[in-house]
Amino acid sequence: MSLPTQTEPIRQVIGPYGFPEHRVALADSLEIAYVDAGKGSSTLIFIHGLSSYVRAWERTLPELSRSSRCLALDLPGYGKSSKGHYPGTMEFYAEVIHLFIQRLHLRNVTLVGHSMGGQIAVTLALKYPDDAQKLVLTSPAGFETFTAPEREQLRAFYTVASIEHTPEAQVRANHKYNFFRMPPAVDLWITERLRMMQCDDFGLYALTVVRSMAGMLDGPIFERLPQVQQPTLVVFGAEDFLIPNRALHPQLTTAQVAAAGVARLPHAQQVLLPEAGHFAHYEQAAEFNKLVAAFVK
Repeated sequence: MSLPTQTEPIRQVIGPYGFPEHRVALADSLEIAYVDAGKGSSTLIFIHGLSSYVRAWERTLPELSRSSRCLALDLPGYGKSSKGHYPGTMEFYAEVIHLFIQRLHLRNVTLVGHSMGGQIAVTLALKYPDDAQKLVLTSPAGFETFTAPEREQLRAFYTVASIEHTPEAQVRANHKYNFFRMPPAVDLWITERLRMMQCDDFGLYALTVVRSMAGMLDGPIFERLPQVQQPTLVVFGAEDFLIPNRALHPQLTTAQVAAAGVARLPHAQQVLLPEAGHFAHYEQAAEFNKLVAAFVK
């Protein structure tokens, strides 16, 4: 596969998502790319995590769109959505999803958020409780808490320069960390990420990742979880390598982090999927899809 020229934008080097693709302008120079599949009385909005995009849901949409309308979007700065100097805060992304719901006149919404997307979903549910009837949080960020020194360590780790100059071997390793057993299909994600690094707007993407990480650290949700009134399904992979942070919290387990968050949610149920990593919904798609379909119904 040939590398793109320096003048190609990221959205042009990412292949088709496999479902009808659309774009909607939510503000000046802020355009959201999303896929829209299926019909039904329930609407599921899928929110990806840090450094991710719509492909995170490619094993989820085919099944769940059989019974519900499913919309998966690229957050601003990610995937095929517009690039810019966006703040990257959880409040900003929550506002974007709120505008998205309003612009498309969506009703009976369940927010399905992965990792950072889970933290965004909770932030949205707290600010605009009428926007979402239910929440599905898969490997959500925000259940694990960090001290002030730990937050500074994490900030220092994510820089625009380090993201722009990540060696190919590290790109491949970073993807592998997300899985218990990395599926062969993820090779496409790696290929697209390497192509993205040659694009003229990759610097804006890298800035988005850095600001998103800061946004997660600056917009904690753990203490606010008791205020969430929506019924919530929480799913973690039992072999999650990223939650908890192995370097900062070697004494913690994924099960402990999950239980601590769920205990604070008034209307929550928890499932720990075996033989699944941070992308539990992807590795154990059949079981995850079954859980979500029953929960939404």
